[in-house]
Amino acid sequence: MTDRELIDASKAAQENAYTPYSNFKVGAALLCRDGSVYSGCNIENATYGATNCAERTAVFKAVSEGKRDFTAIAITSSGGGLTFPCGICRQVLAEFSPEIRILLEDKNGGICEFKLSELLPHSFSL
Repeated sequence: MTDRELIDASKAAQENAYTPYSNFKVGAALLCRDGSVYSGCNIENATYGATNCAERTAVFKAVSEGKRDFTAIAITSSGGGLTFPCGICRQVLAEFSPEIRILLEDKNGGICEFKLSELLPHSFSL
């Protein structure tokens, strides 16, 4: 799967976001080492604390299906610019793939790539 195809899968997932409070839709597409892809969207809740990010939705779907080795995640949003994973999502990604590639689409359609270790240099681990 190309980086562009992964970004496109993220955009498709973004359309399923449930965002009645923020109207800020986020999509994620998680690429597993075996080539399978799991998508996720953000799901808001009136209590806010029960809201789940797109990235964690994708990771939890993958892990629930027995996948634990991820190579890349694409993240897009209705905001039109780079949308970085929050700190909680960064830590969840680090649990499984500390060197995962993070692919973000900029407002001009370009793809920016970061290693998770750049975004979370001192992750918590046992």
